[in-house]
Amino acid sequence: MTPIIPFVSEASQDERREWRDALPKALADIAVVKPFDTLSDEERMAARVAIVANPDPAQVADLPNLVWVQSLWAGVERLITELPADGPLIVRLTDPQMADTMSEAVLAWTLYLHRDMPRYMAQQRKGIWKGHTLLLPEERTVSVLGVGKLGSAAARRLKSNGFRVLGWSRSPKTIDGIDCFHGAEGLATVLAQTDIAVLLMPLTAETQGLIGPLQLAQLKPGAALINFARGPIIDETALLKALNEGPVGHAVLDVFNEEPLPAAHPFWTHEKVTVLPHISAPTITGTASKIVADNISRYFSDGTIPPSVDREHGY
Repeated sequence: MTPIIPFVSEASQDERREWRDALPKALADIAVVKPFDTLSDEERMAARVAIVANPDPAQVADLPNLVWVQSLWAGVERLITELPADGPLIVRLTDPQMADTMSEAVLAWTLYLHRDMPRYMAQQRKGIWKGHTLLLPEERTVSVLGVGKLGSAAARRLKSNGFRVLGWSRSPKTIDGIDCFHGAEGLATVLAQTDIAVLLMPLTAETQGLIGPLQLAQLKPGAALINFARGPIIDETALLKALNEGPVGHAVLDVFNEEPLPAAHPFWTHEKVTVLPHISAPTITGTASKIVADNISRYFSDGTIPPSVDREHGY
């Protein structure tokens, strides 16, 4: 009997439509993929693995015999916090393409800041024709906060484009050719040298609110922030204060405490903030569908489950 794989998602309608087209094709010889709301009671009970994209954890919990969950996103915070500890294993999407896509975004927006684009855009609005001194990449220190798979790929790409790059993580890490620091003392050391800080760490109990008033005050005057990690890692109130009073010169924000960002939020109109709609590293449907199909095929073939999230560490 062909297994039924529930697809559980609260992503946008367009994104759900893409997955509902791509997943059945990728798993055509393995299983039948069905949206959660079309499952019968028997199919819910029989499900051993589910595919999820920004799901409602309550719906996942309504599949009582799941062994594991394949996420289509790298972020799985809600599943970790809202599913019971003895619930299904949670497998994050590990797609090499995502690291390439993220490192491209990090380089693009680092260059945006490096070449003073926000300043020139502000001048355009005021009709000001004025050039400014251009620094060389090696004169800019870019710190990558969070040097896992995504962060290390971004750090190497920045390095190859001439920037001085520092890495930071909660525990010791090593990247060839890049000075890496760790822990609270290491973070303070890195921030004090930073011209552009790129946030790429996972959201965990330890990183929630990690960039608060103290850490923002440790930045060099005029330093910029790029947050491609998760919104709650930055204290938004402290960031607004640091933008208004210093030392932060500009912030490129792709993630927020609440998404979509509410229309009345001050970030929308702040002259020192660039707002992005969570687009720094979208999952590429084609490559991700193949990875998911391979994972599920192995599971039904020999019981192999891909490496899952360590709930204690949150990633």
